Amino acid sequence: MNIAIISSTKDLASLNIREALLDNLDFEKSDSQYDGNNIYESKINNKNVKLYTINSDLINKENIDGEIDADLFLFVSKHRAKEERKTLTVHPIGNFGRAEFGGKERELCICPAAFFKSLFNSLIKHSENSGYEVTVEATHHGPYLEKPVLFIEVGSTEKEWRDKSAAIIAAKSIIGSLIEINDGIKDMKSFFVVGGGHYNHIANKLMTNDGFLAGHICGKYNLEILDLKLIREAMEKTMPKVDSVLLDWKGMGKEKQRVVNILEENNIKYIRSDKLL
Repeated sequence: MNIAIISSTKDLASLNIREALLDNLDFEKSDSQYDGNNIYESKINNKNVKLYTINSDLINKENIDGEIDADLFLFVSKHRAKEERKTLTVHPIGNFGRAEFGGKERELCICPAAFFKSLFNSLIKHSENSGYEVTVEATHHGPYLEKPVLFIEVGSTEKEWRDKSAAIIAAKSIIGSLIEINDGIKDMKSFFVVGGGHYNHIANKLMTNDGFLAGHICGKYNLEILDLKLIREAMEKTMPKVDSVLLDWKGMGKEKQRVVNILEENNIKYIRSDKLL
């Protein structure tokens, strides 16, 4: 399995995570470069890992999978939010609505649910007593890729982006997840999570439950534009493929019945979060 980790010279948190990865994993400098920057190579449990650095914004690096040959992409990034929370986040990417921050309008990327779960739990493990909150975010922003992809982020202000201890947590979590991930996790039941906040508590609960995986997540703020096309795409663009939708029953607002009607009219299986978790 070939894994590409993408960092950016335009992102301070990204560069700090890159530095921490180089310090904590036995990388060798490749003979080739990408975007004028050195490529570093390593191997973890039969996984070939390459660390790339780009000179543009991560969310706008469209179709990088057409230039880099990898089975899985991981972007290391800063996280920005109005709420100045110390956060370590991981999330799938794509746009349920307009492509305001990279990607394509109403197009989702492939979510590697097993790696998603492994990375989230590795963050929890390595962030203990750090003061950072670990959370899943709903699916959002670009770039658009046709290969499985996730973002891992440090936030939410410049203070955290400069915090090398947070970068070390992120780097060790990446390394730990690549070591620990195994084929057995793919036998777990994966869900498309619908409803709830951007920092998604239902997805967090799924991630810490041994039997379940979260794939794409459509927060309550995007439910007005959620339709059959997007529901099917979210289910199909998850590895392993989703066969059920998990509804955050208390977090769907006025869109609850409309979404339920779409699911029932099209024989799509769903379950209420209060009946599962």
